[in-house]
Amino acid sequence: MSRSAHPAGPRYADVLPEGHYVAPPSDLNALEPKVWSRTVGRGEDGVVTVGGIPVTRLAEEFGTPAYFLDESDFRARCRAWRDAFGADADVFYAGKAFLSRAVVRWLHEEGLNLDVCSAGELTTALDAGMPAERIALHGNNKSTEEITRAVEAGVGRIVLDSFQEIVRVAHVAERLGKRQRVQIRVTVGVEAHTHEFIATAHEDQKFGLALAGGQAAEAVRRALKLDGLELVGIHSHIGSQIFDTSGFEVAAHRVVGLLKEVRDEHGVELPEIDLGGGLGIAYTADDDPREPQEIATALREIVTRECASAGLAVPRISVEPGRAIVGPTAFTLYEVGTVKELPGLRTYVSVDGGMSDNIRTALYDAEYTVALVSRTSDAAPMLSRVVGKHCESGDIVVRDAFLPADVAPGDLLAVPATGAYCRSMASNYNHALRPPVVAVADGAARVIVRRETEEDLLRLDVG
Repeated sequence: MSRSAHPAGPRYADVLPEGHYVAPPSDLNALEPKVWSRTVGRGEDGVVTVGGIPVTRLAEEFGTPAYFLDESDFRARCRAWRDAFGADADVFYAGKAFLSRAVVRWLHEEGLNLDVCSAGELTTALDAGMPAERIALHGNNKSTEEITRAVEAGVGRIVLDSFQEIVRVAHVAERLGKRQRVQIRVTVGVEAHTHEFIATAHEDQKFGLALAGGQAAEAVRRALKLDGLELVGIHSHIGSQIFDTSGFEVAAHRVVGLLKEVRDEHGVELPEIDLGGGLGIAYTADDDPREPQEIATALREIVTRECASAGLAVPRISVEPGRAIVGPTAFTLYEVGTVKELPGLRTYVSVDGGMSDNIRTALYDAEYTVALVSRTSDAAPMLSRVVGKHCESGDIVVRDAFLPADVAPGDLLAVPATGAYCRSMASNYNHALRPPVVAVADGAARVIVRRETEEDLLRLDVG
């Protein structure tokens, strides 16, 4: 299925307004494999399919905008992480990336653990059958109610984030007659190469207790004195969307240094070290993520080397991939509503979603790619900005992209790599209805999170 270009004047296909040369892709109909889930392809009729189902049929059945999650790909990525780290390590899926009861069941079936950072995530995990001992609770300001629910449920670990929280968790555990396994989150002073808002290991931010100045060491002293706590390890997280392990190497060196201090001062070797998550995915063809096996090998070597140097037994390693598992497994499907050419600048292509279903472009200046998926086209490349329908000039889905010059109302566009954070951070701005999440596998599709309705909005509006 193809449509030829209309002779509508210059398309500025080669030059961005800022004057930087950007070569358009040689084939606008091609799909870059690294940014799409594994079962996505383009059929002989030009329509893109996922799990063997054409997107045109999915749009007709489920509407747009909608997130389509490739279940087979999700499960395969879970297995890849599990197998890479093996039985002597723990892989915790970071639920904040995207969580639903179906996802929890997949994680359980594929042998992964789960970390949560709110009562809502904990409730979802337990309701879907994740064993409590395979759950970790994170958060920089856990309420007493959240802590109580976690301790009562028997979660496998609570990650302590402040001096006040050390006491709070201990009091709850003692009141319930339990001894809660905990880790202490430390900030190691490593600045990952990422956006300021998602770099989490430098000292000037809200997470953790700093190694510099002795806060982390003091937290260990306090935790070891409290009967309600069983201190089992140290937790470190250096940021998000990271493509190399050099930051982890520095972080591991400093965390192992703390473990050595703990042994020397208290005569205790803590048995666990959690290096967090944050491994990057490909949002565009320029991104080059590492495979789980490569990551696992590098982290093991780093920790083993540092422990040997410190004279410590190698602790059990934990990692927390979230985006790295779910991010590439989903795309968001939109329908084009209007096409507006600004001569000498670019063409604005408006879709029926926007910042309410993907805030990341506005929040982090995140980059995405986009493709025409309801047909092929032999039209010339057109420099485009894909925007949403919200009352904000910053309502941008893809800032700069090449689309065929004949893109028109009614066409379907898909933005890949939207499995992480897009639905989790979705909103009702302008009273938009949050889109559904549809799982697709082996020629079948089913809703796992339904589309919101106007009745849902009104039900909460009790005025």
